[in-house]
Amino acid sequence: MAAISNFSVYLPKRTRTNQEISEQFPEWDVEKIANKTGIESRHISAENELSSDMAVSVGKKFFQEHAITRDEIDFLIICTQSPDYNFPNTACLVQDALGLSKNTGGLDFVQGCSGYIYGLALASSLVDSGIAKNILLITSETITKFINDQDKGNLTLFGDAASATLVSSTNSTKSGVPKHFVLGTDGSGGKNIIMHRGAMRNPDFMDGEVSKDQYGNVFDKNYLYMDGPEVFKFTLFTVPKLINDVLSKSSLSNDDVDLYIFHQANGFMLEQLRKVLRIPKEKFHFCLRTTGNTVASSIPIAIQDAQEKGLIEKGNKILLAAFGTGYSWGACIVEY
Repeated sequence: MAAISNFSVYLPKRTRTNQEISEQFPEWDVEKIANKTGIESRHISAENELSSDMAVSVGKKFFQEHAITRDEIDFLIICTQSPDYNFPNTACLVQDALGLSKNTGGLDFVQGCSGYIYGLALASSLVDSGIAKNILLITSETITKFINDQDKGNLTLFGDAASATLVSSTNSTKSGVPKHFVLGTDGSGGKNIIMHRGAMRNPDFMDGEVSKDQYGNVFDKNYLYMDGPEVFKFTLFTVPKLINDVLSKSSLSNDDVDLYIFHQANGFMLEQLRKVLRIPKEKFHFCLRTTGNTVASSIPIAIQDAQEKGLIEKGNKILLAAFGTGYSWGACIVEY
């Protein structure tokens, strides 16, 4: 049975603080940003630091931190919305750069904020079917390179990060077994979190005036666009049902779950979800104060943080849930 047992996280050296944002947008003071988002600082990839670079960095860190060798990895999965190239895929580049065996399978997938749950589902299926024994699941995103430098809303929310997780057929006492996956998709919301430029439909920079919404956020088709109010409505409508579905599938109640770890979208949204779902504060893990919204990397960062704080113990049941661009969403139970 597939299990997750080791985590590593890579955060770029450069940071963007609330003070820096406030100096650029004086109408938003430091306290207002923190209260609105739950974020005080975020890590920003260097100008020439791409997703493959961060994937290699977290991969090297993984092998330094854990007692597993490169030769033991037989599959590499990378989740990224910001690949170096349309092709070859990032997994091929990272396999070579990390010195993994040429017998290692490798694939990329694009899933955004729900990517970690989808990655666990893919990796678990490969292990449970006998196709692979030790899968390195990497999330790597340079989302900040997609943000217009005048878009104060998205500047406050997003940060860059990479994570690495071992998914294997291990019996380690420190491992957690992901089960009872629930996944969903609603492409009608695709227009509400979108990067128009860069792929085949709009490969080049597009001309046109830059506009602003009622909140002063910049809309420029050459950069990330997110309709915050629509995304918020989607989240409040979709996530409660998602949680109910995964609890029903696993025959668990709210009280049976020891810790809830959601995609760390922003502090206000998470607190609203917590209240709607009536989850006690001590069972709901916040982990975005110094990282921001790191897209698919936010859940593994939060899991590692919870482990380091002693919040996850043997016998615990953890509910993971993610939601975002697509629209897409997913959840599962991890039993330790």
